[in-house]
Amino acid sequence: MNDLSDREEQPERPVEADGTTYLFKALGKMIKALREAAGLQQKELAARVRVSEELISSIERGVRVPQPDFLENADRALGANGVLLAAIPEVKEAQRRARTRHPDWFQDYAKAEAASIAIHDYSCQGIMGLLQTERHARAVFTKRRPLLDEATIEKRVADRMARQQIFECWPSPTFSFVLDEGLLMRPVGGREVHEEQLRRLIEIGSRRTVELQVMPFSRGEHPAMEGSFSLLHPKSRQQVAYTETYNRPHLITHPEQVRIYAERYGIIRAQALTPDESLTLIEKMLGER
Repeated sequence: MNDLSDREEQPERPVEADGTTYLFKALGKMIKALREAAGLQQKELAARVRVSEELISSIERGVRVPQPDFLENADRALGANGVLLAAIPEVKEAQRRARTRHPDWFQDYAKAEAASIAIHDYSCQGIMGLLQTERHARAVFTKRRPLLDEATIEKRVADRMARQQIFECWPSPTFSFVLDEGLLMRPVGGREVHEEQLRRLIEIGSRRTVELQVMPFSRGEHPAMEGSFSLLHPKSRQQVAYTETYNRPHLITHPEQVRIYAERYGIIRAQALTPDESLTLIEKMLGER
C-alpha cells in the first residue's frame, strides 16, 4: 500500500456505464416483488434473514449491494426456488468491478477499508461515510463544489451505501467511532434528514460489534484538534492511518507516524463520553427536536 501524500489530484472519472447500478436496482425490484408475493413486510423479511430492516429497504431500492450470503438466505426465506441464487455469479463479478468505481483518489482507502479486521475513526468535520444515511450522503454530494451532475451524485450515493455492507460481515471487523459533538448539531439536509441521521447513529451504535462515542464540547482541548482521521487494520498487514482534506488523500503507512495517530486515538477515546453516555446524549437531542 503506497503513501498517497504526494499524489497529484486527478480529474474524476465519468459515471461508469458498466451496468452494475442497473443490475442492483433490478435485483432490488425482484427481491421486493418476491417479498410482496410472499406477503411479508420488510421488517418480517429482515427478521428471517437476520439483517436490519434498513438494509432490506436499501437493497430493494438498489442503493446497497446484496451480498451472496444474503441472497442465499433470502432465496430460502422467500421460497424463490433458486431465482436469487442464479444472480450470485453476476453479483460477485459486479462487486469485483465495483472496487474501482470510487474516485481515483479514494480507491486505496476503499480497498483497505473493505479488507480491514478493525476500523477506528475520529470525525470532526463531517460524519464518516460508513455512518451516513442515504439522504445525508445525497445532501453532502449535492452541495459539493464544483457541482456534480445528477448521475454522478446517484452513483456516489450508491457506492457509499455499498461500503456499509461491511457491518453485515461475519466474523465482524472491530468498529469504533468518535464523533465531535458539533456533528450532532449540524442539520445536514434539513431537520427531517438530520433526525434520520441521528437515529441511524443510535442504530449503529447499539450494535454489539460497534463502539460509538461522542467527544463533548465540555472536554475542551484534546490531541486530535487538527482534524479527522481513520485507523485501519487490514488482515495480515500492519495498521495504517488515513486523513483527507478536500479530496487530497493521505494514506499513512510509516510505523512511527501510524503509532502517533493510534496514540491520539487512544487518548480521545478515554476523554470522550462512554458508548452508553453517547447514545443517551443522541437520544436526548432527538427528544428535544
